[in-house]
Amino acid sequence: MKNKMITSRDVDFARWYTDIVRNANLADYSSVKGCLILEPRGYAIWEKIQNILDKEFKRLGHVNVSMPLFINESLLQKENDHIEGFAPEVAWVTHGGSKELEERLCVRPTSEALFGDYYSKKVKSYRDLPMLYNQWCSVVRWEKETRPFLRAREFLWQEGHTVHASADEAISETHQMLEVYKRFIEDYMAIPVITGLKTESEKFAGAEFTLSVEALMYDGVSLQSGTSHYFGQKFAKAFDIKFSNDKNEQEYAYQTSWGVSIRLIGGLIMVHGDDNGLILPPNIAPIQVVIVPIKEEIYSYADELSDELSKAGITSFVDKTDKSPGFKFAEHEMNGIPIRIELGKKEIESNEFVVARRDTREKMKITKNDKFVEEISNLMSDIQNNMYKKAYDRNMSRTYTCTSLEEVKEIMETKPGYIKTMWCGDPKCEETMKEIRGLKSRCIPEKQEKISDECICCGKKAKHMLYWGIQY
Repeated sequence: MKNKMITSRDVDFARWYTDIVRNANLADYSSVKGCLILEPRGYAIWEKIQNILDKEFKRLGHVNVSMPLFINESLLQKENDHIEGFAPEVAWVTHGGSKELEERLCVRPTSEALFGDYYSKKVKSYRDLPMLYNQWCSVVRWEKETRPFLRAREFLWQEGHTVHASADEAISETHQMLEVYKRFIEDYMAIPVITGLKTESEKFAGAEFTLSVEALMYDGVSLQSGTSHYFGQKFAKAFDIKFSNDKNEQEYAYQTSWGVSIRLIGGLIMVHGDDNGLILPPNIAPIQVVIVPIKEEIYSYADELSDELSKAGITSFVDKTDKSPGFKFAEHEMNGIPIRIELGKKEIESNEFVVARRDTREKMKITKNDKFVEEISNLMSDIQNNMYKKAYDRNMSRTYTCTSLEEVKEIMETKPGYIKTMWCGDPKCEETMKEIRGLKSRCIPEKQEKISDECICCGKKAKHMLYWGIQY
């Protein structure tokens, strides 16, 4: 039986998505158009993402910094490709109080210019390198159409900016951080991804090359879930970032940039959610177990169970709210808590608890003994693995290999997903593919397959196998 507060995802996917965001209290609309309020449950997921990734960044030698919110217009314009790429989305500050500013200030859409200016002052010698900096912040991009978590005019993210003494070291960093994102999204969020090289027309403005992590949503639409960029010396030359190398010669530095944002939360909803609400993988769930005591006299016993779980590193809480058990069950399903323990007097007397898993909604009984916590831990692992497998199997069923545009058109009209084809490398052929429901190249995977010898669009000799998809 589905939750009546949620539109069926197979009837209206966009409305289903918004229903979950609102009813699970993940986010709400603010009075500023296009800007979201992250509510406690939504922010708790972001905190979990932040904590896990931050530990990994630091393990690899990165440190956190904080750059200003504003960028001088003259500073932003130092790298032409960069400013051209972001110009349509930039928000400008023209007045300070009632006084008009002598130079406009940009509200940061990204921080390459800020880091470039900073590094130009700090980098002097090869002994200063590498500098491996990251910041957690919000950025502003004046999007025409907005959608909770996926596209907003202000959103939270992290952006890593590193500077190196050699191209090899910077390229290695670019690939390393892509792998960090891939492992995190698959291992913690239970979302299978593809990774690879963006085409020239889809790469980050100002980058030499861009690597991306792509995930497929339930409706067959792709979500770019993380990117890692190699800048080479382009920004170093624009911002005059030079260092004295080990031969005492002046040389331009090599840079990278990489980031993920709160759109990952949107991906969690769209990959795993169902008609009863959010479903959170245990590895990313802020609360992994909820204990629902039926009567007040059971509260102390429920607290003891919660303490046992907490000592084992399992986050749990006891729901002592004055609501009916049925309402509580539906609420916790809506919020996606992986495991629910239903606790009544009968369960205490029999020493057996009813345990419900959110992913399958299956109920089972677990005996309260010295292996109770271990059983809950094993159940969480099973839920995590099952969620990944379910998403992976769905991806495989919606990944198509095509050798003609007619095949592509038929698939995109009936059951969209990833399309694998051969491609000659010509941007004109990318434009041809866009005419089919707005298809865009997703990435050129490192592991290439030879589907045919010819480009699917023009028939010329193919250079790459490429993934295509509709995007959020």
